[in-house]
Amino acid sequence: MTRKYEFTGETILYYGRTLHRIRRLSDGDVGGWIESEPNLSHYGDAWVVGKAVVYGDARVYGDARVGGKAVVCDKAEVCGNARVGGDAWVYGNARVYGEAVVCGDAVVCGDAWVYGDAWVYGNTRVYGHARVYGHARVFGYARVGGEARVYGDAWVGGDAWMYGEAVVFGDARVFGDAVVCGHARVSVGNISQSSHVVYVSGYVFHITATPDGVQIGCEWRDWPTWLSMRKAEAVALGLPAEEFAATKVLIRTLYKRLTKK
Repeated sequence: MTRKYEFTGETILYYGRTLHRIRRLSDGDVGGWIESEPNLSHYGDAWVVGKAVVYGDARVYGDARVGGKAVVCDKAEVCGNARVGGDAWVYGNARVYGEAVVCGDAVVCGDAWVYGDAWVYGNTRVYGHARVYGHARVFGYARVGGEARVYGDAWVGGDAWMYGEAVVFGDARVFGDAVVCGHARVSVGNISQSSHVVYVSGYVFHITATPDGVQIGCEWRDWPTWLSMRKAEAVALGLPAEEFAATKVLIRTLYKRLTKK
């Protein structure tokens, strides 16, 4: 194996771990900080620059780059041509690869993956088993967790919150204080919250929620009615039986969000 870098002899103590500054042998470029050589491969052009740190069992390899004040730790992996920068954190068993970019104050953790040409930036959190890929963008203060998927050319931003098995894809836009959860699928149009009105598509019927109640398709009911409604009653109104459970979860979530109860 041809060695790509060496330790400069400088060390810092970071959360109780001794990190070593690295220097590239080919040109003398001084890079960032790693705990041990398994953190940064000697193969490929992968590099850690600036004040970035990589420690634990984390791995950076391929042609990936970690810079700024970014932190990659635990068992996380950054590879391919991926870029992690700014004050971003990637930890847990998270993976960032392909041409993906994670920057700003973003956090990717748990078993989440960000890949393809996806960008995750701002103060976002991608966690759980979530996947963000394709040309998707997650930004602002958005949260994407659980088994949620964001892909294609979709955007999720603002204070939007995705969880459960929700999927946002295609050219969809989710922003504001919107909530997408359960088994919702959103492929076109927007979900947003404006003047305390939340619009949700992706179910058989569009859902419009306000502080006073919810309209599903053409049926308007106040919150107590929807919250107490039984499956047979909902089906009688035209709601597909297979969507009842997911819709009730969504209604309870929207109720808490819009009424602050």
